[in-house]
Amino acid sequence: MAWRYALMIDPVGSADSRTNFAETFSEVDPSAPALTVGELSTQRGDGIFESIGVVDGHAQEVEPHLQRLAHSAQICELPAPNLDQWCEAVRRAEAASGAGESVIKLILSRGVEHGPTPTAWVTVAPAADFTAARTEGVRVAVLDRGYSIDLPARAPWLLLGAKTLSYAVNMAAIREAKRRGADDAVFVSSDGFVLEAPTASLIIRRGDTFVTPAPNGGILHGTTQLSLFEHLADRGFATAYETLPVSALTAADAAWLLSSVRLAAPITAVDDRPFAVDADLTASFNTYLLSPRD
Repeated sequence: MAWRYALMIDPVGSADSRTNFAETFSEVDPSAPALTVGELSTQRGDGIFESIGVVDGHAQEVEPHLQRLAHSAQICELPAPNLDQWCEAVRRAEAASGAGESVIKLILSRGVEHGPTPTAWVTVAPAADFTAARTEGVRVAVLDRGYSIDLPARAPWLLLGAKTLSYAVNMAAIREAKRRGADDAVFVSSDGFVLEAPTASLIIRRGDTFVTPAPNGGILHGTTQLSLFEHLADRGFATAYETLPVSALTAADAAWLLSSVRLAAPITAVDDRPFAVDADLTASFNTYLLSPRD
């Protein structure tokens, strides 16, 4: 990946009321080393992140991403980020993104082992070409996530529901899905409820109602899903959050995976069961998601 821009951040407290954070930023060569060997983000995956889609120089849904960053920090017991500082950093990255589709990544790490403060940085890189996924769709395999839907409430130390840097399991799930002849995975709980994809939210269509799994069970509440639900409501469609059994997925009229950079990818098969794809509706979703959204 050809990184376009990197900005190191000296995090300030959430109550810092200054109006200009320029002195807390340091632009660095994105191809040069920037982290120390004691950095806990690389040693232990001990940190959080957000990926913000950028279209022709416009960063999408910045405020929801920053709010989710703060939510993840709270779950992980990291210092609360100063959202004004992070917003200013995003705007600097946005200005460096250029034409076409890009992705801005925000990373907040616990820092250097035994160090006094967190480490934080922002990067910009060109987005991958997701044209095929948006138009031709994706096949998914259903994979057991290995815990019951009530586990997150019983075991908050598992950090379920936070967007952490510990993505090894998510990547392993995608590799397993590909071994099964699919493109992606949909996680289900051990007691049979639909959760999410490794890097995306799930929505299904049931008649004229669009449904996503309720944000419990350790589900990461998707910013793109929230935005699309607002769009659907404006168009007169009903939307809902439900605790969905696996049978609700297999019986759906249509389904999509939604994420900030890939956007809306229609599901064409679930465990080799073909799904109908509404190409026109999917195209309308992606037209909306590619439009400037704040």
